[in-house]
Amino acid sequence: MLLLREEIALLDLRHEAEFATGHPLFAANMAANRIELEAAARLPRKNVPIVLYDTGEGLVGPAAETFAASGYTDVRELDGGLAAWKAAGLELFEDVNSYAKAFGELVESRRHTPSLPAGDVATLIANKADIAILDVRRPDEYATMNIPGSISVPGAELVLRAGRVAPDRQTTIVVNCAGRTRSIIGTQSLINAGIANRVVALRNGTIGWTLASQELEHGADRHGEIGLFEGAKANARDVAYRAGVRHLSVEEASVLQAQPHRTLYRFDVRASEEYAAGHIEGFRHYPGGQLVQEIDMAAPVRGARLLLTDNMSVRADMTASWLAQMGFETYVLEGGYDRATLEVGPGEVVPRLDAAHRYRRPYEGTDVDTKAMQAYLDWEFGLVEQLRRDATHGFFVI
Repeated sequence: MLLLREEIALLDLRHEAEFATGHPLFAANMAANRIELEAAARLPRKNVPIVLYDTGEGLVGPAAETFAASGYTDVRELDGGLAAWKAAGLELFEDVNSYAKAFGELVESRRHTPSLPAGDVATLIANKADIAILDVRRPDEYATMNIPGSISVPGAELVLRAGRVAPDRQTTIVVNCAGRTRSIIGTQSLINAGIANRVVALRNGTIGWTLASQELEHGADRHGEIGLFEGAKANARDVAYRAGVRHLSVEEASVLQAQPHRTLYRFDVRASEEYAAGHIEGFRHYPGGQLVQEIDMAAPVRGARLLLTDNMSVRADMTASWLAQMGFETYVLEGGYDRATLEVGPGEVVPRLDAAHRYRRPYEGTDVDTKAMQAYLDWEFGLVEQLRRDATHGFFVI
């Protein structure tokens, strides 16, 4: 089913911390005790094929009953569970958001995305070079710790805001995240969209910065304002087109929505304050940069369709371009922002995981565990080879 890109929700019923120890590439985590909290938002089609597995804890039977009681009609068990997957010689991937991270490594490998090590960036800062450091993580991550002098520009906002943040073409733009994926995707987004500036990633992000014994700033509140560089909007649309993304009218989108045999996820990829001020009914909020990073959490049905919206189109086009390269049938909605039809408020939010069962990422918070950080980087470096062995991914890179 994965090779044929048929719709399938392959669900790991363990808690996230256990899920992170190893799972199939396209497995999504939905802990058995969270099905009633998460299923409606994450599995919108009640007749989607769902395949459940555990590692022999006895989670599958009760979980199947919970799904059935919630109206899901096609629930199956992975025969032999995770042990059988492994025994069949199939690949297991560690950590969370694994296939987005693996895709990011593939992008860097194929496109040779430029980067600079922490020491070189620190030297540029010390020499007061003409650089703009753009942090593409969530705003709360940025506020916790950031590269000194950096500005918060969450991933999908880069092409929309870079023209204001770095109006001089001679300014070098340095893109950073916590580790590697979001900085690779962010850097390559600006390059793909044709910005005239030199753009590089901070190699290994705040992890690399910490391992190089550089100091981080805390509590910063600098945010990039909207400002397009020349040609950005048209270029973003062209990038999406080259990735196979199609723009749909409201009427065409309603046809997709009405088809009962396919799953359609609808996401508004703008900033949270824009979404809360007014959004199209039925679209969940998921900022574009995080959507690319967390697509397994946002859309656990592999083979599903994705429909993105953004009143300025740039963020939706750039986000859609990456999701299409990751193998999703992806569309961008044209229009629909008639004020008479907009809903106001934060919208539906999936409750947070219990901290006791959550996998703590090595780059979170302000604690410094250098061994865990280096092990995390070593794992990321090996993902391209894991993709080669797995052979189910179907990724391509434009």
